[in-house]
Amino acid sequence: MTGPIGHAALIAGTLGTGLIAGLFFGFSTAVMPGLRRTDDRTFVATMQGINEAILNPVFLTVYVAPVVCLAFAAFTGPARPWVIAALVLYLATVVITGAGNIPLNDELVGAGLPDSASALESIRTAFEKPWNRLHLARTATVVAAFGCCLGALRAA
Repeated sequence: MTGPIGHAALIAGTLGTGLIAGLFFGFSTAVMPGLRRTDDRTFVATMQGINEAILNPVFLTVYVAPVVCLAFAAFTGPARPWVIAALVLYLATVVITGAGNIPLNDELVGAGLPDSASALESIRTAFEKPWNRLHLARTATVVAAFGCCLGALRAA
């Protein structure tokens, strides 16, 4: 059973997935390379600020909406194999974020901003490489999910 509501859900899921893919790609290609060049205090303070600022209703809505839209489209929309692949890849993004990036973000925010240069270096070292590895993985999964969404739209 497919219909216009399922097609609309696919379009909405594609839009949300594309927005998150773009955000994650931008972080990978501009924000993190820029922060890599900063001193430890600037890096820690900036990432703490970003991690607090991103928890807002607009981001959270756009982040969660693709799960709902793609799940709905998987049952009622066109091109189900593409949509299911997109949903699985998007869910992988959510799992990586929830199991890896968010705990690291919480630890970073909880560490505060100490005055000691060695403490700042230690905080950055514990955060930066693991976070970037996880971020690369979730960027790959969400970009692949977006590609599957585009495949679904083309097949529809």
